[in-house]
Amino acid sequence: MLFTDRTDAGRRLAAALRHLERRDPVVLGLPRGGVPVAYEVAQALGAPLDVIVVRKLGVPYRPELGFGAIGEGGVRVISDEIVRHAGVREKDLASVERAEEAELGRRAQAYREGRPRLPLKGRAVVVVDDGIATGATARAACQVVRAQGAAHVVLAVPVASPHVAAALREDVDEMACLSTPHLFSAVGEWYRDFSQTSDAEVVALLARASGGRTETEEVEVDAGGVPLPGDLALPGGAGAVVVFAHGSGSSRHSPRNRAVATALNRAGLGTLLFDLLTPGEEVYRANVFDIGLLAGRLADTTDWLRRRVALPVGSFGASTGAAAALRAAAGTGSGVGAVVSRGGRPDLAGAALAGVRAPTLLVVGGADTTVIELNRQARSALRCESRLEIVPGATHLFEEPGALDRVAELAQDWFTTHLVRPAG
Repeated sequence: MLFTDRTDAGRRLAAALRHLERRDPVVLGLPRGGVPVAYEVAQALGAPLDVIVVRKLGVPYRPELGFGAIGEGGVRVISDEIVRHAGVREKDLASVERAEEAELGRRAQAYREGRPRLPLKGRAVVVVDDGIATGATARAACQVVRAQGAAHVVLAVPVASPHVAAALREDVDEMACLSTPHLFSAVGEWYRDFSQTSDAEVVALLARASGGRTETEEVEVDAGGVPLPGDLALPGGAGAVVVFAHGSGSSRHSPRNRAVATALNRAGLGTLLFDLLTPGEEVYRANVFDIGLLAGRLADTTDWLRRRVALPVGSFGASTGAAAALRAAAGTGSGVGAVVSRGGRPDLAGAALAGVRAPTLLVVGGADTTVIELNRQARSALRCESRLEIVPGATHLFEEPGALDRVAELAQDWFTTHLVRPAG
């Protein structure tokens, strides 16, 4: 079974867990990748969402080899066999534990933003991850929730190694696993998009689930008479709304755009993610790179959104979507108040760059050298307020740890500064 991304996996997993609705469960996601999956499960079950934070204990001279794991509440899972074969000394074991305990506490605090842990005593608890390879972390997580008083522990994952899944069934009251392929070697090979989940996405999803502050609605955008599916998210008291233009080969389900969008929601900004092309149009590759067509769709969508929501509107474009966003913003009466480009190709907007009046932020990865130069050239053609931000060490897709978090921070600051009207 192949999953499109973690959102798709979470929705499919939720369908297999419907019987738990009557048990009033709590859903816990293993950060980071398990949280987007858990979010979909929690939404479908109408259940509260939290994280279950555990840390692997790695052999000091071979950190990729785990000799155990620790979790909240002082739970420890140690493999005596690995400790013995690896020759880990007691003082080294204690040193690794101290360091990981500090990191565990820091992460739990950062993810929850000061919110207390959800009480689990006497509850049915669903522990969710995006997949299981070795099972050490999942086992530790289930033992943590058991120690915290859970009455019924369910481990739920989209995919797992068959022999590990069989072993884990002995540690839980119930296990839901959609696929246990015999040729399993890594979780990521069973996803079309297995991009790294950022801390910003984890925090935003938890905030959205706990506070109920963001109303998300599936909409049908009228783009010049062409119906296109979209997801409109509006936090209570939103000060502005940002339209996302995805890049070539992507869609409104882009995990990177969704990560940025959830961070913007958390900051009080609305977001609209929609498909620029119909399924029939996507078949023809030329449409994916037709900047004129994409810009027209984006302009029509912006008009549709302005009629629906009385808020300032900004555009966030990725890859070729950045060129479409800039070309649309250059149109007379575009109504676009600010533009952010992530790893974009603004150069593809051509002569339209000189007509852009909306403040424009260009964000490029430091290791994406060719695109950096293209962005520098494009910026020189702009006649509006603009800035080029280079994220050190990041590649084109910003998959490195912390890279996408930085993009979200920059976008949030830019849109807040240029779109949200000062109080009074």
